[in-house]
Amino acid sequence: MHLYSEEFAHDRDEMIQRAMAAGVSRFFIPAIDSSYADAMYALEAQYPDHVFLMMGLHPTYVKPETYEAELAFVESEFAGRKFCAVGEIGIDLYWDKTTLEIQKIAFRRQIQLAKKYKLPINIHCREAFDEIFEVLEQEKSPELFGIFHCFTGTYQQALQAISLNMKLGIGGVVTFKNGKIDQFLNQIDLKHIVLETDSPYLAPIPYRGKRNESSYLINVVQKLSEIYSIPATEIAQITTQNSQTVFGI
Repeated sequence: MHLYSEEFAHDRDEMIQRAMAAGVSRFFIPAIDSSYADAMYALEAQYPDHVFLMMGLHPTYVKPETYEAELAFVESEFAGRKFCAVGEIGIDLYWDKTTLEIQKIAFRRQIQLAKKYKLPINIHCREAFDEIFEVLEQEKSPELFGIFHCFTGTYQQALQAISLNMKLGIGGVVTFKNGKIDQFLNQIDLKHIVLETDSPYLAPIPYRGKRNESSYLINVVQKLSEIYSIPATEIAQITTQNSQTVFGI
């Protein structure tokens, strides 16, 4: 959840309080690029017991003229302090297909950083399942694990992700009529699933199209409760345990 983003400039603290009141007390924050680092660190300083930072270069910010400097920044930050994961990393062919080759380079280099520091990766994938799986298959090892953030793939792609030590990050998309993942999710053991919001994006029904926020995670829990036919409290308990397994927090 990108809680440091400009969309929360006016009510960030109130939004975090709403989330805590709803039972959401752990916020795993993915990086975008170096320009957001100060805002991330400020948020962590304000909520040290609740905010856990990742570090990485987001694929849509992989640009020919800056990506080497951005990757150097990521590496220097890892050398200087602890993070909970390498992310948000991956490949995005929705916005720009021309950068595919350097996106692959950035993805691979950051996977290698994750192995070096024995940390999970948080994968951003948009219209790029084949390309992402190609890199993951080449880099796979017992040390490589993490989360397929905002998973929107098919049942087959879900199984492939799980076979590569990845949990499926499930958020607002599961509540969409055209989201499709709700049609096969109950065939996936809950031990492979973590919950997420991707706020301020991908708000669940009934908030679709509006700014997403962390308290709306309860709408995702309720939808999974229907899909799996088990109580919402059990969904929350299992998926929280799964996230603790991934992040060690």
